[in-house]
Amino acid sequence: MAKALIVHATRTGETGKIADLIAEGIRFSGHEATIVKITDIKKPENLKEYDAVIFGSPTYHGEMVQGMKTLLFMAEKAELENRVGGSFGAFGWSGEAPDRIFETMKNIFKMDMVSIPLRLKSSGLGGGMTMAQDYGREIAEKLT
Repeated sequence: MAKALIVHATRTGETGKIADLIAEGIRFSGHEATIVKITDIKKPENLKEYDAVIFGSPTYHGEMVQGMKTLLFMAEKAELENRVGGSFGAFGWSGEAPDRIFETMKNIFKMDMVSIPLRLKSSGLGGGMTMAQDYGREIAEKLT
C-alpha cells in the first residue's frame, strides 16, 4: 500500500473539501491518504516519507495563497523527483493557482505528475465531487 500526502491551504473551506474528496479516491483504490493543512508542514523532511504528494491552494486575485508559495520554496529541498504528484484548488473567477503549482512540481521538482491539475469552483457544483474523487483515483493509478 502506497502513501499519499495531500497538503492544502483554504480560506473558505472549499479547497479543504476538495482535498477530502481526492483522499477518498485514493483510499477507494486501496492506498493510504493523509490530509494536512499547509501550516502543518514545517520542514522538507515532512514530505519525504510519502510516495505521492499533492498540493492544493485556492486562487485569490490570480495567485495562489502566500503559504503555498512558501511551501513550494521549502519543497524544492525535499528531493521529490520521480514521486507521483498532483495539484488542485478552488476558485471564484480565474483559477490559476493549481496550474502554477502543477508546473512547478513538474518542471522544477521533476515529479511524475498526473495528467492535469484539478480546478473546481466548488466540490458541490457540476459534478465536482465525482471529479475530485476521480482525480484521487488517477493519482492512485500512478502509485500502482
